[in-house]
Amino acid sequence: MSYGIGIEEHDREGRVITLEYDNFYLVTCYTPNSQNELKRLPYRMQWEDDFREYLKALDAQKPVVLCGDLNVAHNEIDLKKVQKSQTARMQVFQMRNVLKVTELLGSGLPIPSDIFDPDAEGIYSWWSYRFKAREKNAGWRIDYFITSKRINDKLQKAAIHTDVLGSDHCPVEVDIEL
Repeated sequence: MSYGIGIEEHDREGRVITLEYDNFYLVTCYTPNSQNELKRLPYRMQWEDDFREYLKALDAQKPVVLCGDLNVAHNEIDLKKVQKSQTARMQVFQMRNVLKVTELLGSGLPIPSDIFDPDAEGIYSWWSYRFKAREKNAGWRIDYFITSKRINDKLQKAAIHTDVLGSDHCPVEVDIEL
């Protein structure tokens, strides 16, 4: 087990844990968000580049399974509704552009959307604590599993456990036969 990606600027925030197994790496990550009005977007962009290089180095050795809160909605279907404010639209647009990990590893798809049911709506993994968002199911799908392209055919099933309470996120699951 290792912590971080080997870059002090990022590692002091404690965002990455990597487990090495015989035939793959499991990386769990809490990706920095860009914050209101995209104040932290430059840092986020640097994070994405550095994290991608870290994953690329692992992937050169054996397949990678990445999971965690990537703080991005991959597709519009992954949002309850695209907000009308300019800031929110800008955040969604910018976040799509910084999800560079999808280019690296292959599928880059939130579960179960696009893997098993591309038309699944209303299935989210995060809800704000404000405005009774969870009760209204006004959420975002921002928790992902991303796999190295060469093991995508090993994906068996995926689920988002929206009925599990206790956090502003709910558990996500993927079964992979490796």
